[in-house]
Amino acid sequence: MSERTAPAYRAIFFDLDGTLLPMEIDEFMRSYFAALGGYVARFGVAPEAFMAGMKAGIENMAAHDDGRPNSEAFWEGWFAHVDADACDWQVELDRFYEGPFGELGADVAPNPAAARAVDALAAKGYPLVLATMPMFPERAVRWRLEWAGVDPDKFARLTTFMNSTSVKPKPAYYAENLAAAGVHGADVLMVGNNTVEDLGIRSLGADAFLVIDHLLDPTDGGFDLAGVKHGTMEEFAAWAEALPVCADPADGIETGLVGAAARERALAENLAAGARIDAPGAGFAISGIEG
Repeated sequence: MSERTAPAYRAIFFDLDGTLLPMEIDEFMRSYFAALGGYVARFGVAPEAFMAGMKAGIENMAAHDDGRPNSEAFWEGWFAHVDADACDWQVELDRFYEGPFGELGADVAPNPAAARAVDALAAKGYPLVLATMPMFPERAVRWRLEWAGVDPDKFARLTTFMNSTSVKPKPAYYAENLAAAGVHGADVLMVGNNTVEDLGIRSLGADAFLVIDHLLDPTDGGFDLAGVKHGTMEEFAAWAEALPVCADPADGIETGLVGAAARERALAENLAAGARIDAPGAGFAISGIEG
């Protein structure tokens, strides 16, 4: 592939789990469910009801497309199996995420290169958006950044189940984040580790970098890494440090919910550009990192 200069990015989007935060997601989810199940048991929630409520809530967040925040879809599924009057659930879950959830990261060993990359990009003026799967409250997202040794305040926007109406890899999820940042897909670099969830933004014309330390390929190994920039987090940090200063940073990035009209407008404006991403010759190599 021919050598080209990097696009003039106006914002950098980051995935969290497996990208900035080195972890095996299945192991983490087992620990998370065990901790949360034990916490809610004090309010009379049986293990079967807890698991059914979590399953229904997660499935609702993944499936709904009615414009509601993911949090509303979650509670709807949760309360189909759990007594809504057993306690003040909002208060108790806030307590769980403030305390016991934070303890789950005690054994996480952060990769210093993640903070290096974030700090370098922020210093160069690139606005940062944490485009993590929006199925957690904000406190849980901030904890996970802290476990990674990354300052949450470096990010202009953190996606949570309160400020998102869709999930990865749906174009609607990425469109509402483009709208929140006031940018086109072509203005953005997405940094992630999942060939499906994180590369979903390419359908809207964005560039991408796959971090391969904890690579996830739901295509069962069928994804060709040659078609996208990729490397270790250490290599990404070095690549980020070599980028020029951001010439035209996105400004006024929204932290909250994005209106349906803005989301649909971003979809319409960017889907056509995304169709060209996989065209022959779309890849390139920079600093020895293929893609």
